[in-house]
Amino acid sequence: MALVICDMSISLDGYVTGPNASRTTPFGDGAGGLHDWMFEKPTDSDRQYLEDAIAQCGAIVMGRTSFDKTVNEWGPGGPLASARSFVVTHHAPEGHADYTFVADGVASAIGQAREAAGDKWVGLHGATVMQQALPLGLVDEIYVHVVPLLLGGGTPLFASLGSAIRLERMPTPHSPAVDHLRFRVVNQAG
Repeated sequence: MALVICDMSISLDGYVTGPNASRTTPFGDGAGGLHDWMFEKPTDSDRQYLEDAIAQCGAIVMGRTSFDKTVNEWGPGGPLASARSFVVTHHAPEGHADYTFVADGVASAIGQAREAAGDKWVGLHGATVMQQALPLGLVDEIYVHVVPLLLGGGTPLFASLGSAIRLERMPTPHSPAVDHLRFRVVNQAG
């Protein structure tokens, strides 16, 4: 069965967006640098990490807010043309045939994504989807890329989990631009 992996850049204070994230500023105020390690100033090891992640991703699950804020940037194929995208939403918008809209919750979306991914992994995009999936025991691994930036507000990656979740550290690549951290979810019982 496909692994479900949360793979996100975060600020040192734990935010995946800055304050005032919207369609015009998807990452919010002051958060443009969260992804410089991938796009603006990638090292060879960062580039290799990104290429490996793209090659291993077979499906993506995101929330409606992530979809709304970034669909115009990604275009019709979604964030990765090679990976099918599932959007958790109450109401499916019209005109986006390349996306699968799932109205019966994050567990259903992840189940469908696992089937679509085959032997590749399912990537979670967006803090809310991860916050819903983790307490349900649906997240296998968490990869965070800690950027040397303090945002002071925005969308936190870890919020409202309800109980403690034990993690096991995994080997990570080195980068001078960002601290890559990888964890396997060990115990979700609290």
